[in-house]
Amino acid sequence: MNWNFTKMHGAGNDFVVLDGVRQTIEMTPERARALGDRHFGIGADQILLVEPASSPAADFRYRIFNSDGSEVEHCGNGARCFVRFVHETGLSDRNPLRAEIATGIIVLDEGDDEQVTVEMGSTRFDPAALPFDAAGLATRTEGADTLYTLPLQDATAARGGGSDLPATVEISAVAISNPHAVQIVDDVDQAPVERIGPLVESHARFPRRVNAGFMQVVDRNTIRLRVYERGAGETLACGTGACAAVAAGIRRGVLDTPVRVHARGGVLTVDWDGSSLRMTGPATSVYTGRIDIDQLVFSMALNR
Repeated sequence: MNWNFTKMHGAGNDFVVLDGVRQTIEMTPERARALGDRHFGIGADQILLVEPASSPAADFRYRIFNSDGSEVEHCGNGARCFVRFVHETGLSDRNPLRAEIATGIIVLDEGDDEQVTVEMGSTRFDPAALPFDAAGLATRTEGADTLYTLPLQDATAARGGGSDLPATVEISAVAISNPHAVQIVDDVDQAPVERIGPLVESHARFPRRVNAGFMQVVDRNTIRLRVYERGAGETLACGTGACAAVAAGIRRGVLDTPVRVHARGGVLTVDWDGSSLRMTGPATSVYTGRIDIDQLVFSMALNR
């Protein structure tokens, strides 16, 4: 079965985008993993699937699959690429667009300056919304935020990690359709993202795993950010992670809206007034192609 696809990225967070309106796409974890594989497939952090809406309140349905094959609730950088893809391929000329995601409806507006603004939906801080089992953890209040002390020692020992890693990290818990655990670090370049990120992402306290954010506060309107995403590893940018970090920083009293978020792949702007959450950033098409998905999956199986 041959599928047409478009390779896109939003600030370096890269995607394989599929039109499920004009072609039949039956996505499976195996197919998503094959497409996302950077050695044998096309290569991407996530696979984006555009489908007809099931809700009359939306223009399209938008689904997101990580490169490990798991389906997730939301992807902010992907949402910007989604609306540009819909416009560039002629699926619709509506602007703004309303997209149906797993947790509701989001609104996307493509500007004349090649920037896309996404109304990101609700922001919640109740641990149950992530979900996050916070029972028995030490906490402290900073501003309007609750910080949780998350133990890493047992997780580190179980994975053979080095003794130089901290026994605990202090996190803010933020749900923006998908879950985030945000910690403040002195320098994101020196932060052990590749070592602590997996420990937080797969921590037993997060039954559905979590995106681990590492935020450096530069000034009250600027941060630097790295995110270890569940199911994808560290990416060059994470849209919902940027939103989660900004919301956490504003609640903690160290940031003021709007905030420029410097990720490794580019700059995003997040505006949060305590209720309405908007993110603005680039969305770029790289190339289009056609792939025999069944042959790809078969080839992947042979190379395991």
